[in-house]
Amino acid sequence: MPKTMWKPGTFIYPIPAVMVSCGDMEISNIITVAWTGIINTNPAMCYISVRPTRYSYELIKNSGEFVINLTNRKLAFATDWCGVKSGKDVDKFKQMHLTKQTANFVKCPMIEESPVSIECKVKEIKELGSHHMFLAEVLAIHADEKYIDEKGAFDISKCDLIAYSNGGYYTLDKKLESLGFQYRRKKQIKGNKKMRKIKRLNNNKENGITLIALIITILFSYDEKSKCSNSEGFLLYII
Repeated sequence: MPKTMWKPGTFIYPIPAVMVSCGDMEISNIITVAWTGIINTNPAMCYISVRPTRYSYELIKNSGEFVINLTNRKLAFATDWCGVKSGKDVDKFKQMHLTKQTANFVKCPMIEESPVSIECKVKEIKELGSHHMFLAEVLAIHADEKYIDEKGAFDISKCDLIAYSNGGYYTLDKKLESLGFQYRRKKQIKGNKKMRKIKRLNNNKENGITLIALIITILFSYDEKSKCSNSEGFLLYII
């Protein structure tokens, strides 16, 4: 089926809609960012891209620190509001009734109401064009204990995270599968085939044993009419 071609643009969706807190516990701000993600595993690194004209840009550049706070359905209004208001004019923590929480490694406040807060240390700034990218190392991850399951893992299904896509906010739907499911499915199919083969062999073996038992029964049974054993008759028949 044909596809419609558009000019180059930002169309890798959906992506996280996060609230980035910056500054310190006294002078702080929240900026809503959608251009964010993971860039490396070991060491754990992430990025945020911010326009240099934004109030938070200088706070992050000067301190070299920020906190990425994941957002959920309950924080949707605050997420949008913090993205359209400037920290030069309003105290976003106060206006949105959000609580500053002390981080372990950075001076920036975390947002207590966020299900997950990620402490980040800027390693490099890339001036790309409309946005400058802050490449940062992840120093610590703070997850709300109510979203941790009995195995100690973060249960994403409980916190109702939201994503951004083409101008809209969306909640995440149900889980489809887990990583590597196609491999496990192939292994399961292979295992099922092997079990069926074993079952057939066992059935054939049982049928063979039954046939042998039947022959033995015939050979050594006594025929009342002929007054002789079937084995004698069977042997005479063969001869």
